[in-house]
Amino acid sequence: MDERRELGKRDRQSINEDTGSSGRERSISPDTILSAVANEHRRATLNALDNSSAKTLEYDALVDRVADRVRNEDPRQESDEHHQRVRIALYHTHLPKLEEARIIDYEAETGRVRFVGGELEQELLTLVEPYEA
Repeated sequence: MDERRELGKRDRQSINEDTGSSGRERSISPDTILSAVANEHRRATLNALDNSSAKTLEYDALVDRVADRVRNEDPRQESDEHHQRVRIALYHTHLPKLEEARIIDYEAETGRVRFVGGELEQELLTLVEPYEA
């Protein structure tokens, strides 16, 4: 890590792959990042994006990966119901929270979600992963 950079400051990247990094700095507090990764659905989202090629997934593929990873709170629920609950939770709660923390870019028009977080987010995911069920 470049020691001249402050903790919590990273380059924000556009979801447009052709442009690459826009060169703008963003200042995000560690509390905001910790809050964003405190939820199982959001960690599953970030792991799915981090493990995909180009750190980008289509929304439907992301829903499938997150639904497969998070536990179904009611084992009596049908798999389709579980996927629908995950789809709604991602759209209304988890993607907006991650986007607000500037860890992802989500373009609803194209359905593309891209991980734009930095080293701190990746290190947190690596640290938490062994403790995930």
